[in-house]
Amino acid sequence: MINRIIQRKIEESLQRSPSVAILGPRQVGKTTLAKLIAKSDPRSYTYLDIENPRDLAKLRDAYTYLDNIRSTCVIIDEIQLMPELFSLLRPLIDEDRTPGRFILLGSASPALVKGVSESLAGRISYIELTPIGRQEIPAEITQTDHWVRGGFPEALLATSLSNTKAWLDDFIKSYAERDLAHLFGVELAPSTLRNFWSMLAHSSGNVWNAEVFARSLGISAPTVLRYAGYLEGGYMIKRLQPWFVNAKKRLVKSPKIYIRDTGILHRLLNIANLEDLYGHPGAGGSWEGYVIEQISQHAPNSIDLFYYRTQAGAECDLVLVRGITPVACIEIKLSNTPTVSKGFIISAEDLESPKKYIITPSSDTYQTSHGVVITSLIQFLEEELINL
Repeated sequence: MINRIIQRKIEESLQRSPSVAILGPRQVGKTTLAKLIAKSDPRSYTYLDIENPRDLAKLRDAYTYLDNIRSTCVIIDEIQLMPELFSLLRPLIDEDRTPGRFILLGSASPALVKGVSESLAGRISYIELTPIGRQEIPAEITQTDHWVRGGFPEALLATSLSNTKAWLDDFIKSYAERDLAHLFGVELAPSTLRNFWSMLAHSSGNVWNAEVFARSLGISAPTVLRYAGYLEGGYMIKRLQPWFVNAKKRLVKSPKIYIRDTGILHRLLNIANLEDLYGHPGAGGSWEGYVIEQISQHAPNSIDLFYYRTQAGAECDLVLVRGITPVACIEIKLSNTPTVSKGFIISAEDLESPKKYIITPSSDTYQTSHGVVITSLIQFLEEELINL
């Protein structure tokens, strides 16, 4: 069992809020973690899976059933598949606001957050559970293994790379052919979605252009945007927005797009091992996406993530912003002996950032004559990020 950093936050939320929603992609460990937390509570718990016909039958008269088990903690899995429950939970919670009454698990953020905002505002805390992060991997798993395999438990903890490959292939196939349409209750063309996902993988880390995707896939730009929205809502991709507040230069204003889990990214690129990865032209972009995802998982709530690029070519891979003030500019390099680019220094000057970093896989920490701190990813996560 891997200890998840987010567990403490969930437990604290359950002590003050009558309901907590744990959001995240399928197969990320939401059910396992929820049951683990519920078992530590002196009360008993009831687990209901909306995809299980027996549990669904219990909820035909959901109000009566849930009211009769109000003394237990109720875990409801895949709740976005039964959105009418949100309106039923509201009066149940208002009648008894005992902390920790409900743990709601969801794999599709738009449907779940929509239900929360409309029915349970002020009655719920919601927390994202991501794939296993760099700071959570056990000692016997290296950072390189984590980067290659990704953070989904079944892929990361598989006994061999071939088992990791098989699990990821099955996950991608089932997600494209069944899960995504099921999560959002829509009809999707599996072959088009798979091709779209593959195109995203080859473009991971690049500026997003829906028109280019539409022409390549032979579908409309609105359809491309809809598919991207579903993958983002299912926690599979991230759109990193550009920073252009108070800009005096001509800037790129389209988002960059990333496959969030590098294990999935590597399978979509047909990369099977570290040797394949280092020989692939997308290795640098993969490392960039990996670093951004790790920082995103552990950044303080007050910090937002952006990138910065001018039309003249000056670029900063990642800008950490508090409010409307950049607090750090970051360049991400796969080399442990990086050079400081002129474009990065120009970007940091444009943004008047007080701190500048180049993040590498495993270099020592030192400062250059430009005031740029060269540091490893783990050092940045453990020592620098928390002090921004």
